[in-house]
Amino acid sequence: MASSDKIALVTGAGSGVGRAVSLALARAGYAVVLAGRRREALEETAAHAGDGARTLVVPTDVADPSSVRALFAKTKEAFGRLDLLFNNAGTGAPPVPIEELTFEQWKTVVDTNLTGSFLCAQEAIRIMKEQSPQGGRIINNGSISAYAPRPNSAPYTATKHAITGLTKSIALDGRKYDIACGQIDIGNAETDMARRMKDGVPQADGSIRAEPLMDPIHVANAVVHMASLPLEANVLFMTVMATKMPFVGRG
Repeated sequence: MASSDKIALVTGAGSGVGRAVSLALARAGYAVVLAGRRREALEETAAHAGDGARTLVVPTDVADPSSVRALFAKTKEAFGRLDLLFNNAGTGAPPVPIEELTFEQWKTVVDTNLTGSFLCAQEAIRIMKEQSPQGGRIINNGSISAYAPRPNSAPYTATKHAITGLTKSIALDGRKYDIACGQIDIGNAETDMARRMKDGVPQADGSIRAEPLMDPIHVANAVVHMASLPLEANVLFMTVMATKMPFVGRG
């Protein structure tokens, strides 16, 4: 199936990596369903995609099961199938010591990053296993934090470690339906969320140091590559990071 016939769904599509990936998929010929909490931001992404792009804006709270069900129902109604889910929506908690975190702060991160990815994957699998031709691909947005934490990041780090387990489970359980699942682990893409790293962020040794960033287009191009593979091939894990950021040895 040519990419011009394929349907992709991106969560967190209103900004940052989600917007960059959505635009790259649209340029590659995909019809792209843009999901996120803020309609105005999603419509901005759709406008950047241009008049020739096929986009569908669906405001969604990925932590809400009914909202997720509605998102995938609208996708199926509009396009009849789904070939790619990029599970990208995510959030973090304030960078405070673990003993100072509130339950609500913990739960917000878990509900969005982990439960949201599970709910979206579940709905995608339901469509992909029933459609003809059967199958599709799910790409989860992990993080460098899926391997190594930053200081005071327990909720984010725990959920991103859990995403790795979710990725492996979907990759295993999806085989019989021709559903491939992979994970892209991103380090220091220059988004609104990460831009503060230019000014200095806490390091494991207690110091504050500026960190290098990279253009999110490199992440977008990597996702398009992962998505372009035939379903007989899968990139299970890929790390795309600013070359000089602290990760290897966290220094």
